[in-house]
Amino acid sequence: MEKEDLIFREYKLYSEQKDKFVDRNFSTNRFYMISLVVIIFAMIYTSSVVFMGKFTATLLFSLLGVAVCVLWWMNVDSYNTLIKIKYSNVIEEIEKNLPVKPYTDEYKGIEEFKNKKIFMFSDIQKIIAAVSALFFFAVFVSELTPVLAGFWDKIFEVISSSKGGI
Repeated sequence: MEKEDLIFREYKLYSEQKDKFVDRNFSTNRFYMISLVVIIFAMIYTSSVVFMGKFTATLLFSLLGVAVCVLWWMNVDSYNTLIKIKYSNVIEEIEKNLPVKPYTDEYKGIEEFKNKKIFMFSDIQKIIAAVSALFFFAVFVSELTPVLAGFWDKIFEVISSSKGGI
């Protein structure tokens, strides 16, 4: 096998693996979207469930929703970083030995497109994760507020009974 043929085969194999990696990224995003929908439905259907007389299932599910959103955001960043590494550090290096450099040209086009301040799919994913996290955080705060108010009422009640009033 000639060196050029070997380089081309390695390039082809690596390119296929990169495409599979991108497909896994889409599958992961699908998982996060489905998880958020399931959490929302769980919050709706368990809204009347209360633990230890104070904590609602909605409080716990909203906290879980925030955690899932944070993980999703981090996952989007991780995939973006790994895809950039695959393009710039690996595929572009292999393409230096090939007569045509399609991935190098594609990556340059993507970078020029990004410089025009147009949203990419990963930006949309991050916006959805951030908005969802804000929604779940707002629900969490609205569910936690009565619990904290009751806690402070008890503290003031204990203080006022022990000191003869405030």
